[in-house]
Amino acid sequence: MTAKRSAGNPATENSGKTFKISRKGRYKLIWMRYKRNKLAMLGMVVFIVMLLAVFGAPLYIDYDEAITQHIVDAFTPPGSEHIFGTDQLGRDLFARVIYGGQISLGAGLATVAVSFVGGVVLGGIAGYFGGKVDNIIMRVCDMLMAIPGTMLAMAIVAALGAGLDKLLLSLAIVQIPGSARTVRAAIMNLRNSEFIEAARCYGTGSARVIFKHLLPNILGPLIVTTFMTLGQIILCIAAMGYLGIGVQAPTPEWGSIISENQSNIRYYPYLGLIPGLFIMISVLSLNFIGDGLRDALDPKMKN
Repeated sequence: MTAKRSAGNPATENSGKTFKISRKGRYKLIWMRYKRNKLAMLGMVVFIVMLLAVFGAPLYIDYDEAITQHIVDAFTPPGSEHIFGTDQLGRDLFARVIYGGQISLGAGLATVAVSFVGGVVLGGIAGYFGGKVDNIIMRVCDMLMAIPGTMLAMAIVAALGAGLDKLLLSLAIVQIPGSARTVRAAIMNLRNSEFIEAARCYGTGSARVIFKHLLPNILGPLIVTTFMTLGQIILCIAAMGYLGIGVQAPTPEWGSIISENQSNIRYYPYLGLIPGLFIMISVLSLNFIGDGLRDALDPKMKN
């Protein structure tokens, strides 16, 4: 009889369902808060459109247009034949900017993914275990953070040589310490909470406590930091491309496009304004998204 009553208990049957509904309601509330921020919505729409245009480029424009030289068409102003005009070698600037975005945005997203994973692992271990492990990891992070990020990335690329893989590695090394510190600080604030103590009392392993109980509760500030960091990475990639230590010619990249045309920008300003505008729009939209997420994930915000 007891088992039968327990099976028919609505609270027992719907406990898992109630949890799912409440979690779904939380995500819906976050989305409603985010939608109230018009700049954040504008940034999200602009960035999504830019991603679709950049990574869908092979569907509407040939890559050869970005690298094939047509000297007779050099310095053609923007018009119907060439939307953004051509550069000093007669290459279509629209094709170069669009395919250059695959490097700038693609490398930025890849770097953020690697630094996110590395920061979660290192910061989670340091924040949860503390002691000597924390000291060793954090002192290494302090040494890396003591050097300006762009200079450190340049030094790594100069030591390893040019190439997209070296560029990604250098940027990941620069960004991991900051992510690790963010994760460590958040975990140290939660590791002595009651629900963590309860999990330990039930014999839950350290890895499960970190990844199952702690990380889901710190994803908010980590996601906000990630979006803010992505804008900084795009600027860093453009700076390195401008200085000639990023992606090598003839592969287009926003910073290298400006560098190649810097001697002609005075007479043909569109050669610098257009790729610079794409850099500005992408970074600005990411900052708007980060600000919107920060406000939406803040529990102190009004519903």
